[in-house]
Amino acid sequence: MKLQSRIAMAVAALMLLPLYFIPFWNISMTAPQYPEGIGMYIHIDDVQGHNRHDLRSINTLNHYIGMKEIHAEDFPEFDIMPWVIGIMIGLGLLAAVTGSVKLIMTWLILMVIIGIVGLVDFYMWGYDYGHNLNPDAPIKVPGMSYQPPLIGCKQLLNINACSWPYTGSIFIGISVLGAAGIAWYEKKISGI
Repeated sequence: MKLQSRIAMAVAALMLLPLYFIPFWNISMTAPQYPEGIGMYIHIDDVQGHNRHDLRSINTLNHYIGMKEIHAEDFPEFDIMPWVIGIMIGLGLLAAVTGSVKLIMTWLILMVIIGIVGLVDFYMWGYDYGHNLNPDAPIKVPGMSYQPPLIGCKQLLNINACSWPYTGSIFIGISVLGAAGIAWYEKKISGI
């Protein structure tokens, strides 16, 4: 593999580092009682409100409709994901050092699998929170569930909930596209 490709692969792997500092997903809600909106950012190891009291406000809303409260310690994924990202950075750097296109392809396949597993896990989390409601909730609407959208916006009673990738996801996308471009280029010039 050419030196430029090795350097580019190292940069692609290091593009995952910002995930330790910035959120990769955003959930926002607007409602008559919250016209300015409330929301939460999802990091690889935490969930935080957009503003200081947003998570508390979301948990208050959840209480009234019977949803569980949201607490970072309830998500085992937050213990696992920093390790997964660290391993992927290390594997990407190993591919850069060794110059192995096969290792880059392995890295890409693993990143796609991690992305799919992450989206399925997020969907399952939303399904559990939105469907397994406390039967003693103050507000009950027969047949109503409150599963937030996986991607996009959804009206839930008087709340408009939106769920979108955030800044950290841009770094993931650049990392994966960069590695895919390197693998394609190296296979093209080597005639494989």
